[in-house]
Amino acid sequence: MQPRPAEPAPAAVALRASDADRDRVADILREALAEGRLDAEEHAERVDGVYRAKTMSELEPLVRDLPAAAGGAPRFAAPAPAPSYASAHAEDEAAGPVAAENLVAVFSSSTRKGRWRIGRRTNAFALFGSVEIDLTEAYFEQRLSVINATSIFGNVEVRVPENLTLRGSGTGVFGNFEVDTLEAEHPEAPVVVVNGYSVFGNIEAKPKRGKRIADLHDRLRKRLDS
Repeated sequence: MQPRPAEPAPAAVALRASDADRDRVADILREALAEGRLDAEEHAERVDGVYRAKTMSELEPLVRDLPAAAGGAPRFAAPAPAPSYASAHAEDEAAGPVAAENLVAVFSSSTRKGRWRIGRRTNAFALFGSVEIDLTEAYFEQRLSVINATSIFGNVEVRVPENLTLRGSGTGVFGNFEVDTLEAEHPEAPVVVVNGYSVFGNIEAKPKRGKRIADLHDRLRKRLDS
């Protein structure tokens, strides 16, 4: 009696893409742009496809012709590395909101400000456009918030309250990447990390003078007492 053939694995089209999967593909595309494998227009088209993709099978073609996908499983299928400065705040990666917000400006502008809830991750992409992220009145539901910014002939501006911690890591190629590092007095204050890549563009993150999280101490007291 011949052995029964193994059932085929579920098709990749059935696998839903996560925010971490999209972020890994966006990182691959950013590296390909920096290496000259993609021009600005190709990069913009693919990044737009990344944040529209809902399944893994939609993400795979976006990096199929890049070195990251050669010789085996696509790079975005590997375990995700921890975001910058996240190791000290691992407890926030296991709790709180999981949805990422995508702000895209292509020959246009996109603004997020006022009283809003910022998630653990926000992706900002500007191509001949402008993205403004104002956190001075935002509500922080977790300790660590990461903003991944890409600017190509565009502008991304991040403004934060004066009484939180602001850190960043990025590169400017014929452009500007600037983060005014800020350390909060209270060790339990929210932490905002801005990671960016700018090509003939501008990315900057700074505290907004006179703006503070008014109820910070009350919220920290409740957290410590819980």
